[in-house]
Amino acid sequence: MSDCNVLVLGGGLAGLTAALELSLNGVAVTVIEKTAYPRHKVCGEYVSREVVPYLKDLGVALDKGVFIDHFVLSTQKGRSFSFQLPLGGIGISRYALDHLLYQRCVEEGVGFIFDTAIGLDYLGGQFEVKRTNGSSHRSQFVIAAYGKRSNLDKSLKRPFAYQKSPWLAVKAHYTFPDFPDNQVALHNFEGGYCGLSKTETGAVNMCYLASYSNFSKYRNIEEFNQNVLSRNPFLSDFLKEAQPLWKSPLSIAQVSFEKKNVVTNHILFCGDTAGLIHPLCGNGMAMAIHSAKMAAEGIIRYYNVSGFDRVSLEQEYQKNWQQHFEQRMRLGRKLQHLLLRENISGALMAGLSRFPSLARRIIQKTHGKPIAV
Repeated sequence: MSDCNVLVLGGGLAGLTAALELSLNGVAVTVIEKTAYPRHKVCGEYVSREVVPYLKDLGVALDKGVFIDHFVLSTQKGRSFSFQLPLGGIGISRYALDHLLYQRCVEEGVGFIFDTAIGLDYLGGQFEVKRTNGSSHRSQFVIAAYGKRSNLDKSLKRPFAYQKSPWLAVKAHYTFPDFPDNQVALHNFEGGYCGLSKTETGAVNMCYLASYSNFSKYRNIEEFNQNVLSRNPFLSDFLKEAQPLWKSPLSIAQVSFEKKNVVTNHILFCGDTAGLIHPLCGNGMAMAIHSAKMAAEGIIRYYNVSGFDRVSLEQEYQKNWQQHFEQRMRLGRKLQHLLLRENISGALMAGLSRFPSLARRIIQKTHGKPIAV
């Protein structure tokens, strides 16, 4: 049995950011993460510039990333629309970004355990977290940032964990020299949509979300790409010319967009563990980082401000989450509903092409303002 102030379950963007913020402020923190760094993860790999100043303040510079300020959107049949992004973003792989954050965490004394948490109990003001090897750890706080879905969700009786999700995600890197450095593209296909953008290595990241009912009609990813994605002319051209850099794509199933509680049994949930915005909005990575900052700052206040107790912390975190993210997630659900219906998406594209200011307003509504540091 070992003890610390805070245990962070999951070492993705949210978990690493929270751990770094806490450690920089003198809070003892340990991260339990199942996979060693560096490693690839299923992700759109476009991070909104709203978090760039904050990351720089943490000592994490995204100088090697690709600056992206141009957005292209197409319907299933290839009708397209493009415009300049109001704020823009950085194209950087999770392989690189997570590793940068991990290295900073190590420099600042964050502890790491590469294993999986399989049990979590809260009793008498303390948490006990059990691992697969039989070890257990105690802490005063737990930040859960283990991603979109985990066996822990069922043990915590989170409602969405008992519902089957109709979505799966696929991601791979390709060489495609003609792809513009400053562009992020979102191309619709039957039952889903696919994002394309460059990363710091020059590789193009292709990451798509597909309905399982549509995907299950085909034997494998390659067959699905050929028969479904390729019906979109833009994706057809890309798949004909692009050369895969990996032996096989990464994929995850049971991707849930259901509403989730951000606090359960005194656990603070961050990033995708707290709520998953539809990838078409392009700021899931930024939301993960921002939510981690909010959770960590609440814990720091607990240790430094008299009278700011656990109840106050949890109430403040829930309020901040709703204030910063609830509207974005609601708009994301509406946009997905519209874009996946071919008869509606065509009319939507026509409207956006006639009124580009409307497109910019929609993008602004799904993104936050630069985080103050």
